[in-house]
Amino acid sequence: MNRQLDLLQGYPFQRLNGLLADLDSGGPGEPVVLSIGEPQRPPPDLVRRAIDGAAAAWGRYPPAAGTAEFRRAAAAWLRRRFGLAPGLVDPDRHVAPSPGSREGLFMLALVAVPRRLGSAAGPPVVILPNPYYHTYDGAAVMTGAEPLLLDATAENGFRPELGEVDAGTLARTALAYLCNPTNPQGAIYDLEQLKAAVRLARRHGFILAVDECYSEIYDAEPPPGVLQACAELGAGLDNVVALHSLSKRSGVPGLRSGFVAGDDHVIERFVKLIGYGGVATPGPVLAAATALWGDDAHVAENRAYYRANHDIAERLLGGRAGFARPAAGFFLWLEVGDGEAAARRLWRQAGVKAMPGGYMASDRADGGNPGRRYLRLALVHEPAVTEAALARVAAHL
Repeated sequence: MNRQLDLLQGYPFQRLNGLLADLDSGGPGEPVVLSIGEPQRPPPDLVRRAIDGAAAAWGRYPPAAGTAEFRRAAAAWLRRRFGLAPGLVDPDRHVAPSPGSREGLFMLALVAVPRRLGSAAGPPVVILPNPYYHTYDGAAVMTGAEPLLLDATAENGFRPELGEVDAGTLARTALAYLCNPTNPQGAIYDLEQLKAAVRLARRHGFILAVDECYSEIYDAEPPPGVLQACAELGAGLDNVVALHSLSKRSGVPGLRSGFVAGDDHVIERFVKLIGYGGVATPGPVLAAATALWGDDAHVAENRAYYRANHDIAERLLGGRAGFARPAAGFFLWLEVGDGEAAARRLWRQAGVKAMPGGYMASDRADGGNPGRRYLRLALVHEPAVTEAALARVAAHL
């Protein structure tokens, strides 16, 4: 395990701290942190009420599979949001709680990646986009798999497709991660692209894990989900898992609650693994999550909040730094030429902390990095703070 840890390039936020360690923040007013996608809105009142109402459950060990009420609420939300037929997602077979997306994504790799795939061509492969959420890479490396990175670039609309991979490599693939909407660019895979990915997973026998944690933070049109693709293909949920979280949808990252849904064999093994070495979601947290999955009004308010911030960004940054209004999510992905240099300049001159895009990606064999020219800004603060911060950004880019 220590050897595997040494292969990881480092946590993006630790790298950013190192990059800025020799600098004092400048600019007018207090520093503003736009480097981390941590929602800043207060949580809905129903969270407190639900946790208080279930306080007795703090005295009981939570079951790995969660409560029936939670599973039913998650399945009902999936049916409501994605227009699924009632029989497609069975709450007792196809849904399991997860402490947010991160733990679910990591534990899935432990379930999906065997020590060998019976091929002399090499170790098992885990496919992930580049740039990526750091857990994808960490999960691949810690299982001993070979990470295969597909560059997300302006040329492919920031939506790399599994069809780019040759058949021999797909035969060694145990797991493929997609993020829809994409992080950090906010692009959306359409339903046909998702169906193509599902077909490849079934043809070559790997697990397709689609991280849909930003699916509810969209600008105009709701993104499709991979379970929708399964419904249209008409062959159940085999080889497919979707992951959802309340962190972004409901603005409660500290609650640490989400779920995995899909292939019943994968879900069964996921729950078994949680029972041995994972984190079971506490009862009061499940009660709050059950209430949140049953309520869509606060989610619409969240969308309006982020939409207002994107309006501000378009007004202040439109026409510069390759600004493009994202279709979903709450990040800006600005092409600034040198992400590290831009991050240092913004911190020193404007007091704004931003994430170099290269820290969200891995270097290719040729030394290139698809994120190096970019800067990621998280538009999570209230509109007045966002406007003041982006005005500083506009003055110094």
